[in-house]
Amino acid sequence: MFETLNKAFMIGVGLAAMAKESVEDLAKDLVEKGKLSETEARSMAEDMLKKSAKARENLRAQVDKWLEQSLHKMHLPSKEDIDQLKARIAKLEQALEK
Repeated sequence: MFETLNKAFMIGVGLAAMAKESVEDLAKDLVEKGKLSETEARSMAEDMLKKSAKARENLRAQVDKWLEQSLHKMHLPSKEDIDQLKARIAKLEQALEK
């Protein structure tokens, strides 16, 4: 199970890392070799770029989630927690000044 998840993750990373130039070069190469027509290659390139963008979004969301969980486990305050404390301190300071 872990092996399958690891492979899926690495495929996602690979898709996320694909640059537009790499995809276009691959499509051009396939057309030159006669494996695809220009229309098919263009369609394939667009599809790969969409999948690459989606993989990047998914990877970013997953990393954000893992990071948030790790910070929570370490009992570190979030930016929201700090902002709330700052607001409370400011409110208390104002109350003391009166």
